[in-house]
Amino acid sequence: MNRLTEEQLNAYLKFAIGITFCAILGMMATLSMYSVVFVTQPMSGMAPADKQFFLLLSDMSKYILGALATLIAVKGKEALPQFVPPNLSKPEPEPPKPVVTTTVTTVRTEEPTTGFNGKPAPVQPPHPEIN
Repeated sequence: MNRLTEEQLNAYLKFAIGITFCAILGMMATLSMYSVVFVTQPMSGMAPADKQFFLLLSDMSKYILGALATLIAVKGKEALPQFVPPNLSKPEPEPPKPVVTTTVTTVRTEEPTTGFNGKPAPVQPPHPEIN
């Protein structure tokens, strides 16, 4: 008998775990449907024992479905690079070109403008940052 490599053993293990989870999920669904359809229930509401059973079944199914989804997602993530063409990578974007800005300062030598209602405008203080 040939010795299996580590990859093959991991693949068999994941397959066995997946089959086990699917079988448990199928049994849970089958048994819950059987208990609803073929077991006599009270006329109003649900029997207290059945209510607790369904609460427990709900929690178990959430756990098993979450584990199964995680197993499938991890396997899918590992297999994804096989399906992407090698030359599909995006070309590197060009680096942004530097923006050159120029400022022009003009000095006005006009007469003072009139302010509100014809009054003279106040004298502006000197602005050393402009000169």
